[in-house]
Amino acid sequence: MGLDESNYGHWSLVMLYAGFVTLYAWSFLKPHTSRRWLGFLAFSAFVTVVYVEQFGEALTHDALTEWLQSQYGRPVLLSYVGLGSGFYLLSLASGVREQAQRKHVLATMGPYARIRHPQYVAMAMILLGFLVQWPSLTTLLMFPAVLCLFRWLAISEEVALHAEFGTAFEHYAEQTPRFIPRFKLPTGGALTK
Repeated sequence: MGLDESNYGHWSLVMLYAGFVTLYAWSFLKPHTSRRWLGFLAFSAFVTVVYVEQFGEALTHDALTEWLQSQYGRPVLLSYVGLGSGFYLLSLASGVREQAQRKHVLATMGPYARIRHPQYVAMAMILLGFLVQWPSLTTLLMFPAVLCLFRWLAISEEVALHAEFGTAFEHYAEQTPRFIPRFKLPTGGALTK
């Protein structure tokens, strides 16, 4: 396998694909605070690096991709599940958030009924889908950094939500996990024959 220079240098494709994905995500996120802009810019930077490594300049993409594919094959389906599920969750969460903001209430319906930050979870799923599809050393290093940033942003947003909604947010936060939904097993009587 090895580096094929003809696959790189396609900067118009980098701009087209990275621009499309970034604008598509922006259409759901519509950042309006500095925290939201920071999260969106981190997401956009990751997506741009994926396409730079794919079409623009092979920084670390080829060697890592070849090794991973030789070990595990190309997990295209897993990538598509991450991308599709992430964009679907992002669209659901955005609609609920916009409706709650218009009414000046706490978003607790839809995906917000299961987790407090579905938009950050959605963006993480999308980034994971890209990472699985086109892994590189750069994106492997960026991914945990972006996740840490999303966590920090979520916590800082919760401080603002607590200041705005007080005990209503406290109750919501007690009942609803931050990122990973609780899956409750049915409770009932003893098993009988």
